[in-house]
Amino acid sequence: MPSTTMDPELRDRMKSAVWYTVGKIVDEACATLGVDATPQYITALTELVYAQAVTLSSDVESFAWHAKRKTVNTDDVLMLCRRNEGLKDVLEEFVGDLEQKKFEAKSARTGNAGHN
Repeated sequence: MPSTTMDPELRDRMKSAVWYTVGKIVDEACATLGVDATPQYITALTELVYAQAVTLSSDVESFAWHAKRKTVNTDDVLMLCRRNEGLKDVLEEFVGDLEQKKFEAKSARTGNAGHN
């Protein structure tokens, strides 16, 4: 069954990393747009992003568990975005590109480049 608890210290470290990253992204956007963001806005956005990440991670763990696996894989992530066709298309293309690069690298190592 997917995990439901997290070490409080790890949770705090992860939340701090999200806060830092959200702050950097907001700072860049504010500089581009010529506006300011309050610390309260950054904190609220951090809470939203973190809560969404927790929900998404729980969902992909559940998909893997349902498939009787202990490891999340790309199929689980694709299942997660099944209702967002645009995102699913982008991720499927990305995964296809990665698989093609892996195949080409393996072919180059084994001396079978260009021989499908």
